[in-house]
Amino acid sequence: MGNYLVGMEAAWLVRDVGEIDDAIGVAVSEAGKRLNQEDMEYVEVEVGATGCPACGEPFDSAFVAAETALVGLALEIDIYNADSEEHASRIAKSEIGGALRDVPLSVVEVFEVDGENDE
Repeated sequence: MGNYLVGMEAAWLVRDVGEIDDAIGVAVSEAGKRLNQEDMEYVEVEVGATGCPACGEPFDSAFVAAETALVGLALEIDIYNADSEEHASRIAKSEIGGALRDVPLSVVEVFEVDGENDE
């Protein structure tokens, strides 16, 4: 059994918005609210990053067209006592997917973390 940090990506749709910064704020706020309603305050939510195809530099994963935005959110969750990385991924997707119904999710990275407590 191991402990894992699972990083996920979510595609969040925001309607009636004109600016990217507003879309990002709404997406992060709405995702956080839905997770908090399910007592999942321990899930970290922030805007994702996309690499520029020309230079490779990261920029916020958000696009606005016709007052509708698609915001890529980065989610992180700690999973304890999982059998493997695949098992941790399934647990994370199940937990977060239950709170964020109808939101496309994908696991982007899984790291095994040290189980020692820092005291």
